[in-house]
Amino acid sequence: MKKIIQATKAFFKKIWSVIDKYIITPITKIVLRFTGNYDKSGRTLENWLSKKNTLLFISLFIAVIVFIIVDQKIIVFSQSSAEVLKNQPVEVKYNEEAYVIEGIPETVDITIIGNATEIYIAKQSPSNGVKLDLSGLKPGNHKISLDYSQAIGSVDYTVNPAVANITIYQKISESRTLTTDILNQEKLDSKLTIKSVNIKDDQVVIKGAEKDIKKVANVKALIDINNFVKQEVGVMTVKDIPLKAYDEKGNVVDVEILPNKISADIELISSSKEVPIKVIPKGEVAFGYAISSITLSENSVVVYGTEEVLASLEYLPLEVDVDGITSDREYKLELTKPVGVKMLSVNNVSVSIKLSEEATKDIENVPIEYLNLDETKYNKPQALSKEDRMVTVSIKGVKSVIDKITADDIKAYIDLEGYKAGKYEVEVKVTGNDLKVQYVAKTKKVNVVITEK
Repeated sequence: MKKIIQATKAFFKKIWSVIDKYIITPITKIVLRFTGNYDKSGRTLENWLSKKNTLLFISLFIAVIVFIIVDQKIIVFSQSSAEVLKNQPVEVKYNEEAYVIEGIPETVDITIIGNATEIYIAKQSPSNGVKLDLSGLKPGNHKISLDYSQAIGSVDYTVNPAVANITIYQKISESRTLTTDILNQEKLDSKLTIKSVNIKDDQVVIKGAEKDIKKVANVKALIDINNFVKQEVGVMTVKDIPLKAYDEKGNVVDVEILPNKISADIELISSSKEVPIKVIPKGEVAFGYAISSITLSENSVVVYGTEEVLASLEYLPLEVDVDGITSDREYKLELTKPVGVKMLSVNNVSVSIKLSEEATKDIENVPIEYLNLDETKYNKPQALSKEDRMVTVSIKGVKSVIDKITADDIKAYIDLEGYKAGKYEVEVKVTGNDLKVQYVAKTKKVNVVITEK
C-alpha cells in the first residue's frame, strides 16, 4: 500500500512540474518582459491584475487547462498496454541427490498486461518469480506448466514458454581415474618444461543419468599455464583446478564431478643440450664441380625441450639447396626446431659453400649390412655370391676430400623391413660420413635368401 501511495504522489508531482515548466513560468516571463519595456502599461496591467474578477478568470482558465491535461493523462494511463520482462530465471525444487532433470528452460519471458499505472506498480512490487516444485514426481516424462507468482492481481501475466516437457532420470554414480591436460602451453617460458604433475588423489566420482555416465570416456583436470603464480625451476602448487568430463570425441559431457576442483604439485625444469649443426646439401652442384668445404657461422646450438626429446637428438639438421650452383655461395638460413624442441639459442646461421673441380674414386669391398629384418622370426640373410656380400662404391668430390675416405667411412645396406622367408633381389643403398661427397653403389641390386628360425 505504501508503494502505491508513493507512486500516486510521484504521478501528481510530475503533472505539477509540467504545468510549472510549460504554463506558469512562460506566462510570468512574458509579463515581466512586457512590464519592463512599457513601464506605464505595466502599471496599468498591474492594476488590471489586482482586480478580483481578473484573478478569478485567470484561475478559471488555468483550472480548465489543468483539467484537460489531467484528463488526457488519465485516458493514457487507463488504456491497456503490455510489457515483456525478458530472461526471468526459473527456480526448480527437486531431490538433486537422487534425480537428474532435463527439459526445464533456464529462463523465460513474462508478458505483463494492464494499464500503465498497474504495470508500473507491478514492476515495483516484489515477485516470487517462476518456481517449479517437482519433489513429488518420479522418473519418466512429464508436462509441466510454468506459472509466474506475482502479488498484484489487477494485471494479467503470460509466460513464454508456458509449458515444459521434462524428463526425470534416476541419478547414478561411478568412480573414474583422473588425467591431466595442460592448457596454454605456449605461455610457458620457452626454457622451461613440465617434468611432472602430481595429484594427491586421482580418483573422482561422476554422477548423472545412466545415459550420460556411459558417454564419459575420460575426466580431465585442466591445468592452465595462465594460473601459474610464477614460472621458475622448482615445484609449485596450483589450486582450484577445474575438472571436465569428455566423451570419446572430445565433447564435454554434462555430469556432476566430485570433487569438482583439485590441487596439484607441478615440477618445472629447464632441460637443454648442446648439439652440432649438420649441413645437408640438397641437389647436385653443376657438372664438373664438387663441394670442397662447408663453413658455418655457428657450429653448434643449445636446444631446450623435454628430456625425452633431447636424449634422442644427436644433431640439428640444416638443409642447403646446392642444386646447379657453379661458384662459391653464401646462405643465410633459419634453423628449424625439431618436434618437441621449444627453443634454440641460435635461430639463424650463415653457411658458406666453396666449390672446386670434381674428382672420382672407387672404394672396393664395402660390406653390405642388413637392416630392419625381424630377427625374432628369421635368420640372418644369406648372400648367394661374393658380389652379393660386398659392393664397390664410386665416390665423387674434391680430390683432397675423397683421398681421405676409406671403406670404414661408407655404409652400404639393404632395407628388409616387411620381408618374409624367401629369395629376393633387393636394392643397395649407400651413405657416407662426409656429406660433401656423393656416394653411388656400382652394384644396384643383390640377391639374398631369408629363412625362418
